Amino acid sequence: MFEKRIYLKSQQPKPSNKFDLIKLFLLIVIFIFTINTFANLFIYSSITGGSLLVSPLATDIIQKTVSFINSQENSKPIEEIVDKVLDGGKNNYGIVIRNLKTGERYYLNEDKVFDSASLYKLWIMAVVYEQLDQGEVQENDVLSDSVEDLNEKFNISSSSAEFHDGTITTSVKNALENMIDISDNYSAMILTQKVGLATVSQFLNDNDFNDSKIGTAIDNPKTSAKDIASFFDKLYHDQLNDSSDSVQMLDLLKKQQLNGKIPKYIPTQVEIAHKTGELDNASHDAGIVYGPRSSYIIVVMSSTDNPSNADENIAQISKLVYDYFEK
Repeated sequence: MFEKRIYLKSQQPKPSNKFDLIKLFLLIVIFIFTINTFANLFIYSSITGGSLLVSPLATDIIQKTVSFINSQENSKPIEEIVDKVLDGGKNNYGIVIRNLKTGERYYLNEDKVFDSASLYKLWIMAVVYEQLDQGEVQENDVLSDSVEDLNEKFNISSSSAEFHDGTITTSVKNALENMIDISDNYSAMILTQKVGLATVSQFLNDNDFNDSKIGTAIDNPKTSAKDIASFFDKLYHDQLNDSSDSVQMLDLLKKQQLNGKIPKYIPTQVEIAHKTGELDNASHDAGIVYGPRSSYIIVVMSSTDNPSNADENIAQISKLVYDYFEK
């Protein structure tokens, strides 16, 4: 009898994959819903004079379960949108789209590493705010260096340099605004020089942005759609710096003036906190869209022979995703 009980116990089925796990969650939801219905009929209705309420506990569990299920596989409607717009050119793109309310998501080549272009300025922004918190930097600190020195320190060739002489003088506050809002490269360089490349590299490691690397003398900064989406997810949930920093960084990103991609076909009253990136064949845009009914992260990175066409593809994907989430 003892051996038989052991044998039967060892044969108990266990969830072996995500579908078994989803079934388990659905059974829990049904159980909670049944208990909640009983409570509504026999407890809540008597308390509220006959009107039925939904238990806050049940509502929370149902919402989290739906979000969990949505986050386990790619959204078919969004997949159809991307297939329609890119029409066979998906290998040149890295995409992450994630609804921050429902968990619905779409990933395409999310681990593919691209030249970051100006998306690296997101990291500089976060590190500057971290140092502002620690008192190592002040907003009114004056930063100054010659264009020639900056070009040399950051390995900017004479053929690609925007300027060749003169002096850059600005405050930390103004440099932050210009680096993000108009993607000014010299503001980014002078801020990077202030906080230090080693500090930026440590920031990437601390936040597990494992596909992201700062630039070197022979290579450009690198990143992936997954890492950039993670950056915005952490920013949205106050997990990068403290909450006041998150608000300030998001406000800065909402003032972005380069709006020819993600915001292009979205109603102008919709707030979008985003950052673009362009370099040679690379064209990117990434951020958070705050729609009337949904807030979602959208990151589209590309490296193609026709960056202007990629710009339009990003704008079309953005429009169709917005229409889908807002319908």
